[in-house]
Amino acid sequence: MSDAIAGSLYVVATPIGNLDDLSPRAVKVLGEVALVAAEDTRHSARLMRHLGLSPAMISLHDYNEAARVDQLIERLARGDDVALISDAGTPLISDPGYVLVREVREAGFRVIPIPGACALVTALCAAGLPTDRFRFHGFLPAKGSGRRARLETLGAATETLVFYESPHRIRDTLADIAALWPERRLVLGRELTKTFETFLDGKASELLQRMEHDPDQARGEFVVMVEGGAERDGAAIDLDAETLLRSLLAEGVGVKQAAAVAARVLGGAKKQWYAALQQIKDAE
Repeated sequence: MSDAIAGSLYVVATPIGNLDDLSPRAVKVLGEVALVAAEDTRHSARLMRHLGLSPAMISLHDYNEAARVDQLIERLARGDDVALISDAGTPLISDPGYVLVREVREAGFRVIPIPGACALVTALCAAGLPTDRFRFHGFLPAKGSGRRARLETLGAATETLVFYESPHRIRDTLADIAALWPERRLVLGRELTKTFETFLDGKASELLQRMEHDPDQARGEFVVMVEGGAERDGAAIDLDAETLLRSLLAEGVGVKQAAAVAARVLGGAKKQWYAALQQIKDAE
């Protein structure tokens, strides 16, 4: 395919649901490369059969990516073109592949992106939330304590927040968001581009109620989008923070506990507030 003797690595986006979203360019590349590196070869084989293609395939996922790098670079050095695909959407967006891409580029081979479907962008463009600035955090931690800790660090963010979530944890995630940010607007994108594609809009507590009344709304893969916090004047934030920290210490609250309260109320990391509280305490 490539004009040079060495092969190229094609990073190919595949559909997230509707197979008609695969571009003609992507089909052409998948039909001409010498090898397809797929997150799950069994899953991707169904797509290839639908396209009438039968390329040689090799698995590349989180658990074997590092071990596959040398093997794939060797194929590129022999002049073979290789395509990298994930189970759905654009590779490397909360999917494996960045180690391979980095090593291939450092080895001097071309990396050519073939754009297409991406759940993140698909959901954002239909959500009606600000998209001039947003933060994408992939999947939140599976355990409740880790998930809540991660959300607490984002409390002061003014950008739209975007997460991926599974049907097994969507209710727990909504409950955590409802506890931390009860008034913020959420939009859930569910089963994007598929037959039962749905967008749910409202506060986290309201969306939980909808799922209780209609359990089908908790099925499928989700993109969770949360409006950012209100913009506030920087000086006001500093004054509010110092006032809160001093008040907590004056009431006899320990530094560790006060840092946890500050992180929940003001956002940011607990260690940041711990250091600020310790500085105030040492200066008194």
